[in-house]
Amino acid sequence: MPVLFNLDQIEPTVVTTGVTRQALITKERVNSDFIQLDHLTLQPGISTALEVSKTDLSWFQLLQGTATLNGSEKPHKLTTSNVTFLPPGFEGGITTKEGTEILYGTIPRADRFDPNFQESHLALRCINWRKEPILDSEHDARKRIYLVTPTLFGTKAIKGEMIIYPPGTAASNHYHVGAEHFQYIISGSAKAYLGEETHPVRAGDTLYNYENEPHYFINDGDEDMVFVEYFVPAECVTEWINPELVCAWLPTGKNIDGGIPTRDIGAHSSAETVNPDGV
Repeated sequence: MPVLFNLDQIEPTVVTTGVTRQALITKERVNSDFIQLDHLTLQPGISTALEVSKTDLSWFQLLQGTATLNGSEKPHKLTTSNVTFLPPGFEGGITTKEGTEILYGTIPRADRFDPNFQESHLALRCINWRKEPILDSEHDARKRIYLVTPTLFGTKAIKGEMIIYPPGTAASNHYHVGAEHFQYIISGSAKAYLGEETHPVRAGDTLYNYENEPHYFINDGDEDMVFVEYFVPAECVTEWINPELVCAWLPTGKNIDGGIPTRDIGAHSSAETVNPDGV
């Protein structure tokens, strides 16, 4: 059964002065060690270290505020439009003037999920998802933006995307084989259909899904429901309960702001196991 909980149910712990951590996805909470997920809060004017084990990989995105990442050739100024990939062995730090909230994920022993992990020569990378292509769902009004992919970050250990559900939008019932994944609700609300159960979801919710567990959302609210979801490993099979409603994602030729995207992604199906070109 999927595990569902909200940020406000998780007690924060002090990491250092001005920094607190809420441990969202832990081995104890979800009975799996595929993913660790934390919510970090940095007060204004705070700097803190970021380090990644040589066997792991990490990524993060700001949920609020701005920050500067140090530890590479040049500082990276970050906003809520950025997703940052930290390679194995990364050592650096993050500084914020105004304060920030961060969704920070780690894959322990990432070579379990990518046979070429140690040979990949992975590097720090930072993307602006607002400049990435936005894709339309063939059967409904959902939209998708890829955030973390083998093409963007050079590893098949993880794949992540942002999904937007306008009001009244529903996805088809489906499940995944070959990967576990989680969804973190950024904004809005919806009903989550999890097997035979229905649960309301809202901003700040984390939903952890195992293999072979049917699920889908219906946005019954009056604003967009936006979430990010991350799969470990990146390549898996999506099975649709109704085969006639297999989801295809269609290029729009635009980014979310209506401009020209930084790259092209062709039409493809969520039922494809291997990531298509460009993803």
